Amino acid sequence: MDAQRQAELLTTYRDGLLHDTLPFWTRHCVDREYGGFMTSLHRDGTVIDTDKGVWQQGRFTWLLGELYNNVEPREEWLELAELGARFLDAHCFDPSDGRMWFHVTRDGQPIRKRRYAFSESFAAIAYGELAKATGDSRYADKAIRTFQNFLDHNLNPQNTQPKYTATRPMRGLGFPMITIVTAQELRDSIGLDDADQWIDRSIEDIRQLHLKQDIRCVMETVGPSGELIDHFDGRTLNPGHAIEGAWFIMLEGSRRGDDALVQTGCRMLDWMWERGWDREFGGLLYFVDVNGLPVQEYWHDMKFWWPHNEAIIATLLAYLLTGDAKYANWHRKVHDWTYAHFPDREHGEWFGYLHRDGSVSSPLKGNLWKGPFHFHMPRMQLTCWKLLEQHATGVSELS
Repeated sequence: MDAQRQAELLTTYRDGLLHDTLPFWTRHCVDREYGGFMTSLHRDGTVIDTDKGVWQQGRFTWLLGELYNNVEPREEWLELAELGARFLDAHCFDPSDGRMWFHVTRDGQPIRKRRYAFSESFAAIAYGELAKATGDSRYADKAIRTFQNFLDHNLNPQNTQPKYTATRPMRGLGFPMITIVTAQELRDSIGLDDADQWIDRSIEDIRQLHLKQDIRCVMETVGPSGELIDHFDGRTLNPGHAIEGAWFIMLEGSRRGDDALVQTGCRMLDWMWERGWDREFGGLLYFVDVNGLPVQEYWHDMKFWWPHNEAIIATLLAYLLTGDAKYANWHRKVHDWTYAHFPDREHGEWFGYLHRDGSVSSPLKGNLWKGPFHFHMPRMQLTCWKLLEQHATGVSELS
């Protein structure tokens, strides 16, 4: 990947974020009447469902705060971030137990709560960025408290039915992955004291329980001690999810100057690229079976936006950290396929859901899952822009 290609990519990611993705969402999703953000948008930005996903309230609030803190202190971004935080504070916590809702009405009436506590992780990083942006210690206190609630509920859930019974207990990759990235964000925004300990613990869980050297695989779901479970749920792999975790670990390795962590992340990327890349049509398959058997989920061969976002980051980071031309080649493949199929040339932003051959399955631009989400498209654009910028200026520790 020569300097010209890197410069072209930097421009693509930076301008795509600042002149396409972000304006699309700020123009269409901001709710000036009730606060927060409505993310269920049609292709042209028309709101087609006014309900609000709590994940998206935290995610967009984080993105706006991150941009204010690390790109440019635009008052518009801070004002919108505070709009999101006020909606979180007023409507997104259940006063009976302190946990957060998953889904609320436009005016903030609760609709449902889920077994897991990922709403808390996204709120925590949103509050962290606002603490940094405003200097208000109350936001830092909220960030610490919601992160602790995220940890406590996932480690020792109270007043909720577990997803799996004692007949076949299982554990997923999601909790340690999200713990890593949440702690990384809070370490940067508020200097979270025990961030490194939570990161270390979570990386070790992934290494010991989910990474299987003998079959060259990152397991999405395993038994309590890391054992393989020979049933549909246990055999199903999510390549995009594992690749996302791979670059979290690579980035931690870069920050610490720890080559073993970088190599762990690269190994995860290698294994799951080989399992997930669609050799017939290009792009990443959503689910595959660890043994090559049929997958139960009927959308297994669709192409979703977010695994491609994560693979773009992971392959770029792997190349910048190792110089291995293999990763430059993979990055070109996934970048070119993604940018050929997902962007909406007429109305801006990206489609989220494609058929296997890359044709559009749904014209939706957002819903309770897809939105102005720091973990996927805007984060991809921001992260790749900044990685390339740091690399161009000779920064040795990418972050």
